[in-house]
Amino acid sequence: MTALNVPFMYLPHGEGLPVPFQATAGAAGLDLCAAVPEDQPMVIAPGAHDIVPTGFALGLPEGYEAQIRPRSGLAAKFAVTTLNAPGTIDADYRGEVRVILINHGKEPFTVKRGDRIAQMVIAPVPRIAMIETKTLDTTDRGAGGFGSTGVASPSE
Repeated sequence: MTALNVPFMYLPHGEGLPVPFQATAGAAGLDLCAAVPEDQPMVIAPGAHDIVPTGFALGLPEGYEAQIRPRSGLAAKFAVTTLNAPGTIDADYRGEVRVILINHGKEPFTVKRGDRIAQMVIAPVPRIAMIETKTLDTTDRGAGGFGSTGVASPSE
């Protein structure tokens, strides 16, 4: 598979941190590290949220977005996750990539410099042309909304 070249640049407070990286050969997301000062870790109280800097900005190609997603280990071990999952970074945004973390746990959560706090998935986004119509095609689901397909597995 051909790699998608995505330009990025470190901001002054991100210097020395790892480049966003795919931790394994099969990983979909690139791990993002916290760019908080070494001597000033960020503490997120139970029930609170905060915006964590990553110390870099992206130059996404047109037709792509970056999705900021939670790391399952943080959620499973500490009940810490991203607040707006997935967060979207548009192709024309050139500011710092930042991550909104929320602590659903019972203990304060400390974010230290270099901690892996989220993952970023870069995905294609098609141009959309909305076309008004008076009718839509029919499906088995129809207008059934939240919970309309049930909770039990089909074999039960």
